[in-house]
Amino acid sequence: MSEKVTENKEEVVEEVVENNETTSKETKTEEVKTEEQKEEIKKEETFEHASTLDFDWDSAAKEDDEYPAEKREELQELYSKTLSSITEKEVVDGTVIAISDKDVVVNIGYKSEGVLSKNEFRYNPDLKVGDTVEVYIESQEDKTGQLILSHKKARTLRSWEKVNASLEGDEIINGYIKCRTKGGMIVDVFGIEAFLPGSQIDVKPIRDYDAYVGKTMEFKVVKINKEFKNVVVSHKALIEAELEEQRAKIIEQLEKGQVLEGTVKNITSYGVFIDLGGVDGLIHITDLSWGRVNHPEEVVELDQKINVVILDFDESKKRIALGLKQLQDHPWDSLDPNLKVGDKVEGKIVVIADYGAFMEIKPGVEGLIHVSEMSWSQHLRTAQDFFKVGDKVEAQILTLEREERKMSLGIKQLKPDPWDKIEEKYPVGSTQKAKVKNFTNFGIFVELEEGVDGLVHISDLSWTKKIKHPAEFTEIDAELDVMVLEIDKENRRLSLGHKQLEENPWDVFETLFNIDSVHEGTVVKIGNKEGFIALPYGVEAVCPVTHLKKEDGTMPVEDEKLEVKVIDFHKDAKKIVVSHLRTYKERAKSKNAKANFKNDMEKTTLGDISSLSELKDKLNNDAKKEDK
Repeated sequence: MSEKVTENKEEVVEEVVENNETTSKETKTEEVKTEEQKEEIKKEETFEHASTLDFDWDSAAKEDDEYPAEKREELQELYSKTLSSITEKEVVDGTVIAISDKDVVVNIGYKSEGVLSKNEFRYNPDLKVGDTVEVYIESQEDKTGQLILSHKKARTLRSWEKVNASLEGDEIINGYIKCRTKGGMIVDVFGIEAFLPGSQIDVKPIRDYDAYVGKTMEFKVVKINKEFKNVVVSHKALIEAELEEQRAKIIEQLEKGQVLEGTVKNITSYGVFIDLGGVDGLIHITDLSWGRVNHPEEVVELDQKINVVILDFDESKKRIALGLKQLQDHPWDSLDPNLKVGDKVEGKIVVIADYGAFMEIKPGVEGLIHVSEMSWSQHLRTAQDFFKVGDKVEAQILTLEREERKMSLGIKQLKPDPWDKIEEKYPVGSTQKAKVKNFTNFGIFVELEEGVDGLVHISDLSWTKKIKHPAEFTEIDAELDVMVLEIDKENRRLSLGHKQLEENPWDVFETLFNIDSVHEGTVVKIGNKEGFIALPYGVEAVCPVTHLKKEDGTMPVEDEKLEVKVIDFHKDAKKIVVSHLRTYKERAKSKNAKANFKNDMEKTTLGDISSLSELKDKLNNDAKKEDK
């Protein structure tokens, strides 16, 4: 303390000296008119300097206190007791002491009050002076010494404390449903937005979510994600707890075969859920009706009250299987007892499969029409080619097993079997019109009429053309004239031919394309070993590749015309073999022969000629003698 006073004293002295020097300078600049004035000024400067040096700085540094030290300490202690002991980052209660248009002043018992924005109290328009509110202490004082409080943060912290306490204590809380969201609802719980999944609203499916918006309901906190600050609540959990006791009592009283009244709670594609008064049971779609059911909605509707029978139940898994059709007599039991095999019945197609169609004679009584019993035809076909669901059909009973509740039906039996009089209708050698139904590598299957099919072998399509696949000759569904070649009634097979409708041209070709005859042909195709040459009259011949080479050593191209010689002819195999090489080889040989003959003639002597002349005369004479 003494050091500070000393320092202050030195500063004051320096200041006084500086002031005196300044004053002295100013005085000197002034015009001193008399010596008396000078003397007087000098005395004043000396007095001021002396006064400064004699000042009691220690006494000046001490504060005048009207309270004794003991009294002051007692008063300070009393004042401290009137102030609250507060800690930053905690929530405390305060009292509203003033409200303005923009601010709310709150007293928490500290040396200063906190000023909060009025916007933090928008949720409470009835706030008034004297109300107790919770505030969060952000700072005891800012740069200006002001206490910094937050009501919004206090509400949030207190809300999370309440939510956590509710989860730990399994407490029931109230919440306000604010709005819908994807998958559920948003609920205001203690000022926190919690998520209510759609499946947790009620034990029964909810059809109208909007009906719950704006309602205040009881909930249980079921999950808290502290990392993401998410809260999940459930109303269903409250109901389930109440229903659990009811379920246990109901299940204890259940017996197989017992008939109960229930309410349709939910409808799915596989069955119907029935509320039996606190416990649910399922009617599988197959137990709704003895007849075919495409969807349960065809039989029942939501909230409908119906009687059901208990088929089975599992106490451990709390599953109850119910039945509705079991309350009615089985339709097979009421089937006409006089109905027998061979009788005709009418019904509608209810199911179509690849192997056949099911025809419903009456609800719960069905028969199978196998695909093989739909037509006399031997072609592989599907039931969709004959029926569609809903078609009304007449059929004949083929088998009837009442005990096993099975029946097989047929529709082809309603028409005469065309094979019974096949020889009369389609005698061998007769010409018929057929429809192309299918192709194979070896021929064409054609249909003469429903149930009568035949095969035209690929070798019986044409006398002249070499056909590799039937698609080269005709197309599906096209009409084709055929001749019946052979009938196999037992196996229901017909052998047919198309080329037989024309005279066999190979009888004529045998005279036209005899061996060594020469013809002009066109190259159709050249392979690795042989080429194909088109000859007149639509005949196609084969030419070995070695016989295709031209005189200049090159190979011909497709569509090029060549002169060829027939070197082989096979009538039965319908095959002609030709050669281009032979044509120019033999021409060359002929030219050489003529040339040699001419040379020999030139070499003949006159003597040889006279000898020949004598020989000729002798022969002529001998001939005349014989004539005589």
